[in-house]
Parts: sequence; C-alpha cells; structure tokens
Amino acid sequence: MPYFDAASSAPLHPVARQALLASLDEGWADPARLYREGRRARMLLDAAREAAAEAVGCRTDELVFTSSGTAAVHTGVAGALAGRRRVGHHLIVSAVEHSSVLHAADTHEAGGGTVTRMAVDRSGAVDPAGYAAALRQDTALACLQSANHEVGTVQPVAEVAEACRAAGVPLLVDAAQSLGWEPVEGDWSLLTASAHKWGGPAGVGLLAVRKGVRFAVQGPADERESGRAAGFENLPAIVAAAASLRAVRDEAAQEAVRLRELTERIRVRVPELVPDVEVVGDAVRRLPGIVTFSCLYVDGETLLHELDREGFSVSSGSSCTSSTLTPSHVLKAMGVLSEGNVRVSLPPGAAAEEVERFLEVLPGAVAAVREKLGAPTPTTVRHQDALVVDALGKLCPLPVIELAKVIGEVRVGGTVRVLADDEAARLDIPAWCEMRGQEYVGEEPADHGAAYVVRRVS
Repeated sequence: MPYFDAASSAPLHPVARQALLASLDEGWADPARLYREGRRARMLLDAAREAAAEAVGCRTDELVFTSSGTAAVHTGVAGALAGRRRVGHHLIVSAVEHSSVLHAADTHEAGGGTVTRMAVDRSGAVDPAGYAAALRQDTALACLQSANHEVGTVQPVAEVAEACRAAGVPLLVDAAQSLGWEPVEGDWSLLTASAHKWGGPAGVGLLAVRKGVRFAVQGPADERESGRAAGFENLPAIVAAAASLRAVRDEAAQEAVRLRELTERIRVRVPELVPDVEVVGDAVRRLPGIVTFSCLYVDGETLLHELDREGFSVSSGSSCTSSTLTPSHVLKAMGVLSEGNVRVSLPPGAAAEEVERFLEVLPGAVAAVREKLGAPTPTTVRHQDALVVDALGKLCPLPVIELAKVIGEVRVGGTVRVLADDEAARLDIPAWCEMRGQEYVGEEPADHGAAYVVRRVS
C-alpha cells in the first residue's frame, strides 16, 4: 500500500532499524556510570551526539536529546524566554508554525507575555522585512520554521536570522521537516527537530542552543542532558535516530532530485486531470517530497477515505487539526481554500509507478465525493440583483457548493449573500471567489452566523 504521508511520520529507515536492534544489546546500561557497561553506553551516546551535531551544524556541547520534537520546542521556547526575561516578554512567531510552537506562544501569552504572529503570503512564506520591522527592544525571542509541514514552502530563515542577529534577538528554528535534507542556513540561535520525521524512531527530539544564548531551564533541575531534558536517556532510540540522520543525509542530494521530479509531476497533472483544483505552496522554494492541493466542492476527510479505499495513505488538511472541524491554521493564514485539501508527502524511495497510479485514481475519487455532496452543475442565468443563500447549519464545503449553484442566477454586478455559521466559510468563500474570478465584497452581521457577500463579475 503506497504510503504518501511522510511529513507526518516517515517509515523507519533500514539503518535506524539495524542501529536500534544493535544498541538494545549494547546500550541498555546507565551512561552516567563508570563501570564497563556504563562506559560502553556513554561511548554510544557520545557518538550519537557527535553525529547529530555534525548534521545540525553545531558543537556537541550545544545539543541535547529530548523525548520528542514537541518537548524540544517547548523546552527551547520556555528556556529562551526565561533566560531573557530582563530584556522583555515579547515573542514573535509566524502564523504557520507547527502547533507545538503556537501552543507555546499561547502559554506565554496566557502568562502575561505579548506575542506577534507574523502573516504570510499566499505561498505560505513570511516577509523577512516584516520580521525585521516586528523586532522591538523588549523582544525576547523570535521563532520561524525552516519549512512548512503542510504545504512544503521553505522559509527565508537566513534573512530573518540576519535581522534577528542585528537586533540582538535569538532566533529559534523548528527544523523538523527539513533537517533530513540539509542543514539549516543562517545564523540561528536555537534549533529543534524530531527523529521520526527523517526515518528515525519516534520519541527522540533534538534541541540545539548556541553558546552565548541566555537560557534558563524551567522546571525541576535534572542532571541528564545538561539539565535541559529530564529523565533517563532512551539510548537505543537516540543511537538509531543519529544513525538514520547520517544515512538520509548521505542519500539526500540524489533522492531530492528524484522526489522533486515526482512532486512536480503531481503539481502539473492534478489540475489537468481534476477540474476546480488549486495547488498551494511555493512552486520553487519547497521541500522535495511535499505537494498540496485543494479541490472545490469536496470534503477533505471524505476524499481521504476514498483514497484510502484505493490503497493510498495521504493527509487531509492539517496533521495537527485533522481530528477537529477547525480549518487548518496554515491554509487559513495563507488565504487559500481549506476544503478538499490533500497533502501528498512522498517518503524516500517512493516509486514512480505508485505516483502514476495515484494520478489515475484521483479523478474518480474526487468525482465520487462531489457526486455525494451534490456539486454544482451549470445554471440558467436569470436577471436578478441579489440572492440570499441560507446555508446555516451546513458544514463546508456545502455553503460553497450552494453559492456555486446560484451565482449564475444573478446578473453581472448582482450579489449573493451566503448565510453560514461554519467557521470554515470565512476562509473558503473568499478563496472560492479568488479561484473563480468573482468579487468577495465582505462579511456582514446576521441574526445567526454571518452573511458573506459575493458580487458576480463574470
């Protein structure tokens, strides 16, 4: 069964499996002990740290292993903010960060701190000049992911890091999605990553803190990992994580070229095969294996199940919010369509034949979902100045489907008011207008929900 959701968790790399099994026999003892078994475990831990630090591009004494990428983010954000509390309590994050960063920002804000959430353009990238302008005298920390986990857009980390360095503000980079491909460029101050994103075992994160960065560990003191990650190290998993990181880096240059060709094939072919599709994310500055597109008049979760029945494992919407009805915060920040969203993230080794079969299956799967939801058909134009569509109580994409059904019934220049109480309509109706060349007038108050006003242009 083709697994196309590597951005959520990559399959275990063969080198990781070999290292894990070997270290279960050799690395079970306490690396803090001085007897033979402890010394052997310490050698394994030191070797793993050296390999990981080389891949990250930092000193070995700057890097610690945590219990997850999320733990690394939370420890890094809290420690950097606490270390610079005399400077101020202002935090900057981008609007498309991973949920672990955004949750840390929410916690900081709830505790009395201030947070600036930087907007992104329609491709999902931040503006370095905007980041520089947001820096203040009381800014304690700035955060920026190296590449987006949902749409694959690579962020201008080097430019933002330069602005932060000039302002004397540390920059924390979440490199979970990109570290398996290449080191993070720029003069960053803190970096986090997660082993299961590059084919290592789950339960291992990395936190690098450059020398000279003020950092105050929060919570009870612990002797392990420089006091920054409490608890006994999961040595077999750490060894496997470091070994697989080195292995995927050795393969990265050649594999990146191959996966870029496959994802470009998807980017080009999907709009040709399926009508009313928007491919999102930067077309050039993006990770090799990720391509994301949104289909009008389709519920993403339903499409996911259709593709699953055909044997394909893909992600729909945000991996962080797929269990809720909340629209993806990434797609919302980008201002693109959230309904019918599919993220294809190819793992290393993905076969071209599997991609071709996916492209053969996709049109039928989308058509089946649209038929179930009653997607619009051409309508007869009637000269009316305005129509009101009552979509209250209906979840997206139904409000958009109802809008599409009646837009042809108003004259050019006339308006349609869509009454809807689903939060996703606030994002999807303007996105629909952008895709279909209609004018989104704006949102008006209503007795229930809101009225979204659309003017027919063509």
